[in-house]
Amino acid sequence: MQRFFLSVCIAALIASGPASAREQAVAGNSVIGFIDAIKADNLAYYTGRKADFFFTLSKGQKPLATVVACSDSRVHTNMFSADPEGRLFMVRNMGNQLAATEGSVEYGIYHLRTPVLLIIGHTRCGAISAASSDYSKESPAIRRELDSISIGKGLSNIEGVYANVHNQVVAAMLKFDDELKAGKLNVIGAVLDFADDLHLGAGKLTIINVNGETDARKLEDPEALLTKPTSTAAGKTKKNAR
Repeated sequence: MQRFFLSVCIAALIASGPASAREQAVAGNSVIGFIDAIKADNLAYYTGRKADFFFTLSKGQKPLATVVACSDSRVHTNMFSADPEGRLFMVRNMGNQLAATEGSVEYGIYHLRTPVLLIIGHTRCGAISAASSDYSKESPAIRRELDSISIGKGLSNIEGVYANVHNQVVAAMLKFDDELKAGKLNVIGAVLDFADDLHLGAGKLTIINVNGETDARKLEDPEALLTKPTSTAAGKTKKNAR
């Protein structure tokens, strides 16, 4: 008990004050500073939660959504989910695309059976800038990933971001056509705008595509756009329940 209380006190000291140990570590901008910072953040994280929280996680995962997001360091789950643990199966790659990490996406849909595939693009995306210009001098590995971002050349970044998200939704709908028809999956496309390029508010997440529908007026009622379980699928569910 004393050790736990001491850990809580240390975490509180690390996380508070303008000259906290964590802030000093980050300000150092060094590898050691980075290690110190992640240790401090982890200490604050696990001492701030009860053992039951981690016990529940240890029993397995049943996430609500498979999320395909960009690897960009400026975009993280805390920007759109307050409690991602156990709820979001995260897949991150260059340009939030299916092809680069197809196996991980399949695992989320086929094995974890998430009812949602959420594809999140973001403003000021470097992968989109590269894909819409000449990237022939990049390494073979980078070129392979950029090759699967099929957008036009010379697009503005936000135009490319939108085009890519829509393309990824279409690709996902084709790939997981059976799951959509059975009402087991919904594919949603969104853009996280931390630069306020859409003039809707810096940091705002905007849904731009639900199961292929992109009309802004229809997107105001997303429930009407969601897939419904087919009678066959419903019958199988009832049969399995028996």
